[in-house]
Amino acid sequence: MDENLSRRLVPFLQHDFPASSQVVLEGLESGSDTDVWNHAKKHGFVIVTRDADFQELSLVWGPPPQVIWLKTKNLSRATTLKILLDNKRQIQESLLIHEMACVEVS
Repeated sequence: MDENLSRRLVPFLQHDFPASSQVVLEGLESGSDTDVWNHAKKHGFVIVTRDADFQELSLVWGPPPQVIWLKTKNLSRATTLKILLDNKRQIQESLLIHEMACVEVS
């Protein structure tokens, strides 16, 4: 997850999205979008973000990494968690089966 999403979500995502992490936990605090992109690519992460910049990078550079773009306003951690868990099937199908570069979730 990018820096704008709470690292406190990570433990709650582990069951449904194993190996979830957040940029601060990966040592990328205040890292550029390119730094985050390259780290995700190197380590096999999917980027979860509210930032349209990562969606644009996915169009220009293509995967990997893939992107989950949360097209929502700043929401509470609980609401963000609920959105991710409620959309788990759509996210997995889009990324794994359809191999989409970016999945938009709202």
